[in-house]
Formats: sequence, C-alpha cells, structure tokens
Amino acid sequence: MTNEAYRQMWQELGMDLRQHDLFLAALPEAFNTVFLSQSNRPQGMAYFDNLLMEAHGGRIREILDRKKEGKPVVGTFCVFVPEELIFAIDGVSVGLCGGAQFTVPAGERVLPRNLCPLIKSLMGFKLERICPYFQAVDFLIGETTCDGKKKTWEILNEYVPTYVMELPQRKEEPDLALWEREIWRLKKEVERRSGQIIDEEKLARGIRRANARREALRRLYKARQADPVPISGKDVLLISQLAFFDEPERFAARVNELCEELEGRMARGEGVAPKGAIRIVVAGTPMPIPYWKLHHIVESAGAVIVAEETCTGTRYFAGQVEEGGETLEQQLKALARRFLDINCACFTPNSGRVEDILNLAREWRAHGVIYYTLQFCQTYALEARRVEKALKERGIPVLTLESDYSEEDVGQLKTRIEAFLEMLN
Repeated sequence: MTNEAYRQMWQELGMDLRQHDLFLAALPEAFNTVFLSQSNRPQGMAYFDNLLMEAHGGRIREILDRKKEGKPVVGTFCVFVPEELIFAIDGVSVGLCGGAQFTVPAGERVLPRNLCPLIKSLMGFKLERICPYFQAVDFLIGETTCDGKKKTWEILNEYVPTYVMELPQRKEEPDLALWEREIWRLKKEVERRSGQIIDEEKLARGIRRANARREALRRLYKARQADPVPISGKDVLLISQLAFFDEPERFAARVNELCEELEGRMARGEGVAPKGAIRIVVAGTPMPIPYWKLHHIVESAGAVIVAEETCTGTRYFAGQVEEGGETLEQQLKALARRFLDINCACFTPNSGRVEDILNLAREWRAHGVIYYTLQFCQTYALEARRVEKALKERGIPVLTLESDYSEEDVGQLKTRIEAFLEMLN
C-alpha cells in the first residue's frame, strides 16, 4: 500500500495523524542506530525488520481485513491472558502500545505521576489516538497483576471496552481453582462477543497455535547458549516484542527459519560478538516496543545479552499447555495449570522467580546479571533485594538499575554499566 492509502486507513481508524506523524518521525533513526548499525546480523532478521516497519501499516491492514471477515480483534497487555481462547475462534490477539516516553505526559493527565511509565505510556497512546492497535480492537483483556494496572483498567474502560481477569497472588490449590474459574468466565465472554461456541476441537487448535509460537521462541533462546553467541540480545528483544503483534503461525515459522540459520552459525563457530565476550542476563520488568535503551547501551559497550527474565523474554514462553485434553474441562484445566510456570513478581511467596534467574545465569553461562526495574514498579523493585542476595550467594555479580523510557539518564546508565562490565573483565 502507498503512504497515502495508509494515511487514509489511519484516518478511518480515528487516529490523530499529526501526533502519529510526530511519534513515527523518530523511529527510523532510532532503528538504524540500534539495529542496522550492527555488523554480521543474521539474514533472517530481515523479516522482523520489515515487520517492525510495517507494524502501523501492513500489519494493521491485515487485521482490518480480518475484522471485515467477522473475526474479533482482542487487545492484551500481559502474558497471563490465555490467547488460546482467542485463537480458538480464529480471532486476532494483539499487544497494545506502551513503551514510549512520547505518550507519558498524556497519560499523566488522568493518572498519577508516581506511577509506572509502562501504564502511563499505555494510557497516553489511547488518549492521543496514536496507536492503531488500540483503535482497531473490539475489546481489551486486562488482568490484576499490579494495583496500577488494576485501577487503570477502570479508567481505560471509559474509552474502550475492557474485560478484567482476576489473577491469584499465590500458587496453591485454591488459587489454581480460582484461575480456572476465571478462564471459564473468559471463555464465556469471548463466546458472547464473537457469537461463536468454543468446543474441544477449536480449543485444541488454539492451544497448538500458542504452543508452537512458544516452542519457536524457546528454540531461539537455546541458540544463545552458544559461545560465540550467534545473535545479539537487541535482535532477540525485537523478535520477542513483535511476537505480541504478528500472526502466530507465520511468526513461529519465521523464528524457526532464523533458528536454522543460527544453528548453522553455531556449527561454524560464527557469532555477533567475539568468543569469550562478557555474557549478561537481564532480569526484571518488560520492555515493549520501542524500548531498546538498556540493550543498546550494554551491547555497544562490548558485552552481549544472552537471556532476559522478563515478560518480553522467558516469561512469555514459560511452560506449555498440555495438548492431550479430550474434554473442555481437561483443556481449561491445562490452560490454568500453565500459570504455575510463569513466575511474575506479583506472586507471594516467589522463590520460583529467584530460581528462574539463577538457572538462566548458570545455563546461559552469564558473567553477570543486570536487574532492571521501571520507575515506580513496586513489585519488581521490592524483589530486587532478594534476587541480589541469592545471586551474590552463588558468586554471580549483579547490577541493579532503575530507569524510565526517556533518554535523560542514558549518560548515567552508560557510566554504571561500563563500570560493571569493566569489573567483570
């Protein structure tokens, strides 16, 4: 499609074209600096580069075509939302915009300033009508992973229909039963809004689609255990971010194609960084598009990020849903059980998350861990002390950082990260 056709599409979605132009204006330069400046990038990254460039264009056109066919478009903002139910009715599940400083001031018009920038950015994208995904969805599915989001869904519901799932805060039998009931409730809501009935065959198909995507990402992460590392942390972060927006089958196929290329590199001993380069695991809060600041600073300093314990990292593909269920009851129980494998900071007690970080550091042979939190993200900030203690007891160096989406602290972050890498050297 031509740019003129895209602008017509955006206008029909009710977007603010002036604000949208301002937001997109900075993207090409940032993308060139962060991604295209890398040497020896895998050829398979071309698909994901194009997917990002078409995120507000060609991908939106695809979604709108699906809407014309009567397929529901559902917005999500958390890895706990069981997308399998959306896939079961051949619906479209898309992530929501929320990783830019550009929209934070707009979000602060209705939200407190001392709130996580992820939530403020999310709200700002809707208020300013900049995000085409927000404009295209039929409804949103929220969850209660933190107090900030829980109350924001109430406000957001004034602008777009928002359904909220109650996520348990513990992982015991009563909590599992509660979550199973929540999934049954969501099933009924999806059926009501779509006019379709989710039966065993449809749900089995939805489970397979989601599992295949998770398995492809797991294979991609496995390749990063090699030394030298065949792909940069920046590129894997981009892929993980785009997983929330692309068609699941196509995405899984492209990731697997890339993995074949990476496995060939591994066999030949080729990498994007020299053998023996400093290896870093990042743990903490999610990093939605277009947040690439931390990864760019670390890898520009000569280290390589080999894994992310985040919602845009290992938590996104943690666990698999058992595919053997023959009845809806068995299938929905399997969906519920998967939440036991996702160790978000919202849970208490939360020793599983500490173990996840320790395992990543060991299995991906990290020289150190960077524990990163967004400002005012209380749950992840409060867990920093426990994670630091566990890492230090294992003799694993750790650097704790707090930041937001702005560029104002780049110099300070650069100084601290470079000093940490020098110590690791």
